[in-house]
Amino acid sequence: MTSSNVIFKEHLEFHQVDMRQGWHTPPGYPPGIEQKFLAGRLDEPNKEGNRTRLLRFLPGARTETPFVHDYWEEVYLLEGDLIVGDPLSETTSYGPHTYACRPPGAFHGPFRSTAGCLLLEIHYY
Repeated sequence: MTSSNVIFKEHLEFHQVDMRQGWHTPPGYPPGIEQKFLAGRLDEPNKEGNRTRLLRFLPGARTETPFVHDYWEEVYLLEGDLIVGDPLSETTSYGPHTYACRPPGAFHGPFRSTAGCLLLEIHYY
């Protein structure tokens, strides 16, 4: 609960996630990167709440600049490849079952994927 007594994450029992529908490009992201919310709501203007989402990169998708935000982020790479860093300098490639936990204010990226990838992300204040 938050100061406004709003619950940001609902109680959800096991259910089938429809991986074909409900995807959209997050604001500020390039085409080829899509998110699907699983639970919660992150209220960035009021700096409260949390969300769990799937983020997928279609093959060849990329971001151009690093990200930084004011909330915690945990990321688990479920499948595919994720390349982190600027292709003109040093990059590191990661495969399935790799994990990152980033505190608020941590710069990360840019990102790209050769074959595409699927990430599970949890964001919270």
